[in-house]
Amino acid sequence: MPAAKNTVCIWYDSEAEAAANFYAQTFPDTKVTAVHQAPSDYPGGGKKGKVLTVEFTVAGIPCIGLNGGPQFKHSEAFSFQIATDDQAETDRLWNAIVGNGGQESHCGWCKDRWGINWQITPRVLTDAMAQGGDVAQRAFQAMMPMKKIDVAAIEKAVRG
Repeated sequence: MPAAKNTVCIWYDSEAEAAANFYAQTFPDTKVTAVHQAPSDYPGGGKKGKVLTVEFTVAGIPCIGLNGGPQFKHSEAFSFQIATDDQAETDRLWNAIVGNGGQESHCGWCKDRWGINWQITPRVLTDAMAQGGDVAQRAFQAMMPMKKIDVAAIEKAVRG
């Protein structure tokens, strides 16, 4: 299978394989496709024979996890946005991330234990925002105080 023309490379200290396996267990259309060991020692404390890169997909998006050491940290400037169809799916994904050493944030954002940011976003919210006008305003105002998105509260705001 040829490599994707564009792949997201995500820097991890040393746990790219653990992160990729967690994503594969958590998100639909997600799998680990290859694990590559370092052919020699490398900067950042990497040792020959240790996992250097992991190829995986997240919801169909090709990614490479690079175990590069602690030099660089993640920020909210990059996140995966996962669209959910209902409260049950929203709860399952949110709880998996937060319950596995992650952290809650605001407006549907959370961070996994490796520092990667996720937006667990019900489609009802993105649909409401796309409508614009009063519907978007009400949905936005309902969302602002939330951590995990409450689908019923968004639906109520959409109805007015």
